[in-house]
This record gives sequence, C-alpha cells and structure tokens, in this order.
Amino acid sequence: MQDARHPRTERSGPHTRPRSRRLPREVRERQILDAAVQVFARHGYHEAAMDEISDVAEISKPMIYTYLGSKEELFVACIRREANRLIDSIGQAVEANLSPDEQLWRGLRAFFEYANENRASWTVLHRQASTQGQPFTSELSEWRQRALNLVTALLARASGTDEQPVPHEQMQPFAAALVGAGESMLDWWIDHPEYTADALSMRLMNLVWMGFGDMVQGRRWKPREGME
Repeated sequence: MQDARHPRTERSGPHTRPRSRRLPREVRERQILDAAVQVFARHGYHEAAMDEISDVAEISKPMIYTYLGSKEELFVACIRREANRLIDSIGQAVEANLSPDEQLWRGLRAFFEYANENRASWTVLHRQASTQGQPFTSELSEWRQRALNLVTALLARASGTDEQPVPHEQMQPFAAALVGAGESMLDWWIDHPEYTADALSMRLMNLVWMGFGDMVQGRRWKPREGME
C-alpha cells in the first residue's frame, strides 16, 4: 500500500524521483506569456524565435503551440494581457471618491509607474505592436480606446456637475490629446531613464491640468487681432 506521506515515485531506472505535478493551465500560460514578452521586447516580433521562448519558459515548443497557438497568436495574447494589466493598474489607482484632479494625478502616476516597472511590457504593447500591422494594431487600438474612455469619463466629471453633466463626446478630443501625450512622453522616457515616474507624472499633470482648469472655469485663449 502506498504511504500517503510520500509522493508517488517513478519506477523505471536505477534512481527514483517524485513524479512532477501537472500544473494548472493558467500557470502554464502565464509562464509562456512571461517568457514571450521578454523575448519579443528584446528582439521584436519578426526576429523573436519560438525556440528561445521555449527555453526561457522552460516549456517545450509543442506545448506552447498547444496552449497558445502560433507565433502570431502568441504575440496577440501578449498584447492583450499587457494591455489588460496596464488598464487594471490605472483603474485601481483612480478611486471614485477622489476629486477629479487627484484621480487624474493618480492615474498618470500609475501609468508611468507601471511602464517603469514593466519595461518589456510597454515595449511590446507600444513599440512592437504599433509597427507590425494587422492583427496587432487592432489589439492596440482596442487598448487605446479603453484608455480613451477612462480619461474621457474623468474629464467629463471634472467639467460638469451632477445637475449639468458634460456630454462625453465634448471631452473626447481632450482625452485623445492626453492619451497621446502620455504615450509620447513614455516613449521618450525609454531613451532618457534618468527621470523618475513621479517627475514625468508631475510634468504632464501640470501641462494638462493647469490649462484644463482654466477651460473649466470658462477662461479661453483667443487669437489677437491680426492673428486670425
């Protein structure tokens, strides 16, 4: 009778060892995606080799194909997961009970902190996905739309009141400008790592909020006579 205190052992060969446990599918997929993000960020989509992803993940190449499909499907899965992680990180930082300016500040800081702590993730999500064409650009567009919706809702709350809410479509151009500015600044930051996440967040917050605050208060810049 097998002793319940000891794991079952392999019986073949002169030495015996505990039988390795079968890992849950989600654990295997996480291992594969973690390795794939590293390899794709290092080499780019076209130069990345499935053999290297297999080595880094310590999972056989046939098992990678079984779990996540072809190289193209694997890259799409990487984009989707990293986008979800980034949006979740920002969403968790933007608490509903905070004032709109503090929500924006915390969202910006979460954005830069996440990218700083997950450089490979941002490289795949922005630099790689944006240059490879379809179907990868569609995944990137979906992520950007989710970010746009999040910022649009925040700016709409800042501009209106409970009695007079501002239609979201009025804030969409400003939200698009903010999302684009954040992406551009972060892309610049990759080549200038001497700056901190807080420093960049503060710069972008002041650039956006100080001007936006004037607009909310009804103050507008207008061209002087002769400039029109």
